[in-house]
Amino acid sequence: MDNRDKIIIVGTGCALADFLYNGINFKSGGFNRYISKKPGDGGLSPGKLVFTEELEKYADKPYVEILSEITGGRKPDAFNVGGPSLVSLIHASQLLNDGDYQVKFYGIAGNDEIGKEIFGKVNKTPLNVENYLLTDRIATPSTDVFSDPGYHADQGERAFVNNLGASSEYSTEYLDEQFFRADIVCFGGTALVPHIHDNLTYLLQEAKRHRCITVVNTVFDFRNEKLNPTRPWPLVNCTGQFKLIDLMIMDAEEALRISGQPDINKAADFFIRIRVPSFIITNGGHDLLVWSEGGLFNKINLLQMPVAKSVSQRLDAGNNLMGDTTGCGDNFAGGVIASVAWQLKTKAKDGLDLVEAVSWGIASGGFCCFFIGGTYLEDYPGEKRMKVSKIYKEYRQQLKV
Repeated sequence: MDNRDKIIIVGTGCALADFLYNGINFKSGGFNRYISKKPGDGGLSPGKLVFTEELEKYADKPYVEILSEITGGRKPDAFNVGGPSLVSLIHASQLLNDGDYQVKFYGIAGNDEIGKEIFGKVNKTPLNVENYLLTDRIATPSTDVFSDPGYHADQGERAFVNNLGASSEYSTEYLDEQFFRADIVCFGGTALVPHIHDNLTYLLQEAKRHRCITVVNTVFDFRNEKLNPTRPWPLVNCTGQFKLIDLMIMDAEEALRISGQPDINKAADFFIRIRVPSFIITNGGHDLLVWSEGGLFNKINLLQMPVAKSVSQRLDAGNNLMGDTTGCGDNFAGGVIASVAWQLKTKAKDGLDLVEAVSWGIASGGFCCFFIGGTYLEDYPGEKRMKVSKIYKEYRQQLKV
């Protein structure tokens, strides 16, 4: 849909409650005894996700006991709104908080205390949640996030234990015709919403039929990792359908597993070869890979982009900054989406600047390092945009140097 009066962004995918446990030492006995020994076995693995029931099978004990051993019985450090779709769209809505843009989320939560807490936070953001539904049939999806700030030479890492809950019943039937009446349609972390993930090709085809820009930001796909740990994760029905994704955003692990390639550069070559129109591969505290064949974005040969030096310096300095890396990737995606929307407002629907979009993503992910969890609730409208803009300007100066 081509609508320059108001840019409409719509998305669906993973939305859940994050229970955050900071300062978990992955080398401690409580965590280490449940470490995965082989892909898909149900054990814990830094940077990866496992389902609650699979971890229980692996450990042969109830999850409540496992959790107590990992955390020492303490309560979560924080509760926050999580999920690659919901968090990225909340962030985009905060950056785009004026009358020229509208950001909508479609999803489901349980009509329980956790679901009500999520809505209590989401309703404090500009995100339109008219189609974020509640169900009495099943619990709100949730993830326990264990964060080790000292992992990877103090770069930090997390491990995730996920309960699918209501996500297991959310399907394409909830996505009405209005869902596709948008300029940008986003699918985030659909591997944690099985019915949506298994019908992603159909949804992308519908979006393209409505002339929407399509963005897919991925998540660790434990379901397919367990089913076929040696085979690439399925995303679309065949490689020829990757062309339906205008912009694909992955981290390094996801890029390797979706492509089936042994390293990040070969994964990038794979996505170029099968004609993914544009993609971004993030890699923690290391350089990102960015590529576009041209079309929606200006053509870019495979490009390495650095992380934000100003963020790294502040983190290295410490200064009692309380934060973690949870949600950095989701906020990165939200920053990219917001930049695409800004550019659409002033340019034709081609020749957009992907480096500009990635710069906003890097600034957004960087800002996320300075608070706990992925969702930041503003004290006043425009606060987050102002703070992210500062990092963005520093980063653009870094690129010039």
